[in-house]
Amino acid sequence: MTDFAATKALFHLPDAITYLDGNSLGPLPKSVPRRVESMLSEEWGELVITGWNRAGWMASPLRIGDRIGRLIGAPPGTTVLGDTLSVKVYQALASALALRPDRKVILSDSGNFPSDLYMAEGLVKMLGQGLELRVVPPEDVAGAITEEVAVLMLTEVDYRTGRRHDMPALTARAHAAGALAIWDLAHSAGALEVDVTAGDADFAVGCTYKYLNGGPGAPAFIHVAPRFANQAVPALSGWLGHAAPFDFDLGYRPGAGIERMRVGTPPIIQLAALDAALDIYDMVTMAEVRARSIQLSDRFIAGVEAACPALTLASPRDPAQRGSQVSFRFAEGYAAMQAAISRGVVGDFRAPDIMRFGITPLYLDEGDIDRAVAVLGEIMETSLWDTPAFRQRAAVT
Repeated sequence: MTDFAATKALFHLPDAITYLDGNSLGPLPKSVPRRVESMLSEEWGELVITGWNRAGWMASPLRIGDRIGRLIGAPPGTTVLGDTLSVKVYQALASALALRPDRKVILSDSGNFPSDLYMAEGLVKMLGQGLELRVVPPEDVAGAITEEVAVLMLTEVDYRTGRRHDMPALTARAHAAGALAIWDLAHSAGALEVDVTAGDADFAVGCTYKYLNGGPGAPAFIHVAPRFANQAVPALSGWLGHAAPFDFDLGYRPGAGIERMRVGTPPIIQLAALDAALDIYDMVTMAEVRARSIQLSDRFIAGVEAACPALTLASPRDPAQRGSQVSFRFAEGYAAMQAAISRGVVGDFRAPDIMRFGITPLYLDEGDIDRAVAVLGEIMETSLWDTPAFRQRAAVT
């Protein structure tokens, strides 16, 4: 049985802050500064360049990739870390298209994260060849999977509303039509029970700074199904994806399996932070994390709807249909969120009118939920949001 009070004690949580934004950036695990300081002083400081071998730096993207693989149901040796999520989306999409050369359609939905769509747009423009990015409403995805489709590219959990796609069902439909499936797990990994093996995903990607608490700019991951591990052609043929990078061949030879999805030098300091953060997941089961998330989410929904009738639930009411976040619509959502932040309840805003709240049971409990509800109720009752300072948009919303 997971002790969530014990996991909460492992995080640095600022005084007087109720943090409901772990779906955007996880808070700092207390073990991370010690681990990073050790890496800096004992490894980089004392070993200098020999740390690539003696401290295991070169192998860390694969070793830590397996730690994430365990959380998403991936077999060992099929997940690797490095680069940003946009880069990993690009790699997965280019590789999948090359595996279906006679098809021209990339199918996605309007709930996908814009950066994923931007990567697809850029790839279509670069490759030409009659390729098309086709974007449909989320509810129309299943019906749009035809024999024209080369690749189905979806984010499992909608970043705005928290609506959740049925990965196994849509992947099976794609495969039945002869298409491949790429899943973005940015809002799933570390929050939900994910099983890319049972769900038969061909490729999966995700970031590590949200629910996995790896810190701002933490590297992304990519998973390739074993059946394609030695077939996928990496579009970004970086030197660390080479079969023998230190042979310094002038020609590129892809590495074996997931190694070929490496690109450039791994961010060792950031990987050290992520490695320490992942230790917390050794204390929990994803089934218990998910069950606790549903309990807290339902409590939050009930509380906000009772206290804030002007807010409209944007997330699915059925917990099976949503991820680990709850979103509400309000025409003045940005200002209302700034008012909440000023009172110590931290969520975030997504245009045009979404107030987002991440429900992360590793460090949230009923007291946090109830405090957030009380603060939101006060803000709405007093119209505190209707203050000029709260309407001024910052660079990050």
